Parts: sequence; C-alpha cells; structure tokens
Amino acid sequence: MTISSVKTGAVGLSLALDNNYMEPIATTLVGSGGVNQVTFNDIPQTYKHLQLRIIARTDRGAEQDSLQLQFNSDTTNGNYYASHYISGNGASVTFDAQGTNAYVWLPRYAADSATASNFGVTVTDILDYTSTNKHKVIRNLGGYDNNGTGQVWLSSGMWFPSNITAITSIKFSPVSGTNIKQYSRFSLYGIKG
Repeated sequence: MTISSVKTGAVGLSLALDNNYMEPIATTLVGSGGVNQVTFNDIPQTYKHLQLRIIARTDRGAEQDSLQLQFNSDTTNGNYYASHYISGNGASVTFDAQGTNAYVWLPRYAADSATASNFGVTVTDILDYTSTNKHKVIRNLGGYDNNGTGQVWLSSGMWFPSNITAITSIKFSPVSGTNIKQYSRFSLYGIKG
C-alpha cells in the first residue's frame, strides 16, 4: 500500500499523517503599551479544524487573569456560550461550569503580580468550525508557572447561537477588562482533515 501526500505529492508509507497537516493562518505579537483585545478576522473556510496557540500576560493587578474568547462578534450575555474547567496548583484541585456567559473561558494566564518574565500558555482546538449544522466545541490545555506557584487547566467550551453558522472571526480579551501585555503572541493554525 502507498500513501500520497496532498502537500508534496510524495508517495510512501511514512506519509500516513501528512494529509492531516497544519498550516499557519495568522499571528499577532502584541506591541508596546499592550492592547485590550486581539481579533482574527476573515478566517479562511478551507480547513477542518482550527488550533490556537497563545502565550499571554495581562496587566491586571493580581497574579493571574483569564482570557475570554468570542466568535463572530457574538457577545450575547447569558445565552450562547458554555464553559467548564478543572485546574490544579500542586496543592488543590478546583472545577467549575458556567452555561450562561457572553464568552468562553480560556485557561489562566500570568498577570502583573506574577514574576515579570512569566507568561501563561494555551493550546486551544476549535472543532468543525465551518459546519453550519452543529454547535462549535472547543478544548483547551494551558496554564502558567510563577516560580513555584501557578495553575494547570483543562477546559472546554461551546458556542451555541440560535442561528448555527461557520466561525469567521475570533476575539480575545481579558475577563478582568484590563489589557493584554506586550510580547503576548496569538497564533492561529488551520488543520486539514
């Protein structure tokens, strides 16, 4: 049996996963002074799934902060987003679920009271983002370290608007209403399927 790569046309048994490859779509690096939100617009509709890779920090006056994610500028409060998570800090475990938010929670990130050079990281998968007949599900793995303290998060969320539509834009902003700090990086990838 031989397998052909859709990327290169090469043939071979070792190319089994090559047809489900990931391509970079867009990257934003936050500049001096920070920003209150980051948005990816006009997302191509040519992939099966999306993946976000985020390294971020906010200027909230605390050790940690969360980012919120919204699709297609949908900010309907109390109707269209659900989230749940489990997190651990080495000493205890916490969990929560919310089904009536105006956003999906992303894992915790370092904030201004954390050590100056520490950021939080997240890998987020957005499944079947072009589908017009199913609600959109995301899954997250992330957290931050603060030289002995910090958190690790596993979480998921769902966007369920009354009119199911493909995702064409993604907006991020701190839940606290503060700014995303300089050197934070947001990268969006498309996954073929």
